[in-house]
Parts: sequence; structure tokens; C-alpha cells
Amino acid sequence: MRIDVLTLFPRMFEGPLTESILGKAIDKELLDVHVRNFRDFSTNKHQQVDDYPYGGGAGMLLKVQPIHDALTFIKEDARTQPRVILLDPAGKPFNQEMAEDFSEEEHLVFICGHYEGYDERIRSLVTDEVSLGDYVLTGGELGAMVMIDATVRLLPEVLGNDESAKTDSHSTGLLEHPQYTRPANYEGMEVPHVLTNGNHKLIAEWQLKESLRRTFLRRPDMLESLEMTKEMEKLLEEVKKEEKSI
Repeated sequence: MRIDVLTLFPRMFEGPLTESILGKAIDKELLDVHVRNFRDFSTNKHQQVDDYPYGGGAGMLLKVQPIHDALTFIKEDARTQPRVILLDPAGKPFNQEMAEDFSEEEHLVFICGHYEGYDERIRSLVTDEVSLGDYVLTGGELGAMVMIDATVRLLPEVLGNDESAKTDSHSTGLLEHPQYTRPANYEGMEVPHVLTNGNHKLIAEWQLKESLRRTFLRRPDMLESLEMTKEMEKLLEEVKKEEKSI
């Protein structure tokens, strides 16, 4: 996958892109990242990229010209048409389904906004407008880093075990079940016996039930859109009865 990032603060990406999973993906040539300062594409002699809004208002807006020319440069250099993502508080909220969708692309471009907002014409140059959540950040850089991390970890061979991403919270429509490692007993806190008895059928049933329990208790909204099997319905009813009796 190729990723281009348009930002006024390229140094913000130096750490996140060189460490951990992302750094290893780049080293293994599974990921090709280009972080570009779109100020370099300004035709203004002072390299100005923002200006006051027509009609008045607080703050400054990013101008369309530097963004347009930066995207033109990227597209001319690319093998395929990129998917262009505008980081914007008014965009569609980012989630796991969107990360999975992005991971199917060959080329992504992230535009990190700053200041008060964008010249509206910039929106005509993008394919997606995405928000990290219902809050406002100083700029789009941190949001882009999160989206890149969530997307890249889904690429084949990026994680040590490709099955890991498939069972993550949100990937299955449920929150992930509790997990334990050795020792089996630590200062009186014991691992559930079912996980140590070697019965894989019972373990799978316990894991599903506890995923349902955790989702029911912490994110019941997720259950509303989940297509449940008869087994899941049965286990969920058991969970509700157990939690009601506590």
C-alpha cells in the first residue's frame, strides 16, 4: 500500500511512522509512505496557504490552490488513482468498518487540515470526508495517524499473525472477550477453569459468551445492528439473566 500525507507539520509523523508495527511494515516494504508539506506547493511568494474567509468570520481557511497542486503532483506520480481522505470534524465518523474498507485500497491520501477550516472547493477534490470523533483537534495530523495505524495493521503480513486482526474488538461486531496468560493463579486471582481444561468447544463457547457479555455491558448499541445466530441469542439471554441476578 502507498500512503501520501499532506500536512503543514511533517515532523509530527516521524515517530509514529518509524516505530512498532508501522515502522516494521515500511522496513518489509509492505507500506510506502510519503509525508509532504503542502506549503511547498503554494504559488504565493510568502508560501501562504491560508486566508481570511469571504463574508467575514473567525479564523483562517486553507486555500484551495496548494491542496489542488499537491494532489495533482501525487496523482501524476502514482500508478493508480488514489482514494483521497479529508480529515474534518464534520466528516463521517471513523470506525473499524471504514478501516477495513481503506485496507482494500492500493493508494490512500490523507489531507490534514489546520486553522479554522477549508475553502469549500477543496471538498470537490476528495473522495471521503472523515472525522476521528465528535470533538475538534488542533489539526488533522493526530487523526490521520490513528486512521493509518488502524488501516495498515489489517494488511496481509503486517501483523505477526493475520488472524489477530480478525478477532479484534469491533472486527467481529462484538467487543473482544477477556484474555489471560500465565500464571494461572496470581495472588488469588485465577484464570477461568474452562480456559485451562483443553476442551476447545467449551472454550469457544465461553469466549463467545464473554464477548456478548462485555458488549452488552459496555456497548449495548453494537448489539442492535448485529446479526445473531440462535446460539448467540441463547447465550445473550443467559448473560442478561446472570447480570440481572447480580
